[in-house]
Amino acid sequence: MPARPRGAGQRGRWRSPVLRAGYIELMSEVNITAMENGPLKVDGTCAVRNSDGTLVREGTKIFLCRCGHSANKPMCDGSHSREGFIAS
Repeated sequence: MPARPRGAGQRGRWRSPVLRAGYIELMSEVNITAMENGPLKVDGTCAVRNSDGTLVREGTKIFLCRCGHSANKPMCDGSHSREGFIAS
């Protein structure tokens, strides 16, 4: 089932539907924050999958690489510090 927007004026804020006992229940809100000169912090229940649908990680707090230097992409491994990544 596709995710649905919560409402007008809340662009970019989505909730993921889950099928429970024959009806759709909305899971917790997911927020994505760009950390200063670091990764993207994802707060809220979510799953990261490869393009073929394989589960990479599932959790309530996930850090995604945005510097491009992580050896564990798409997850952050702290390489941004070593490489001196500066967000633009």
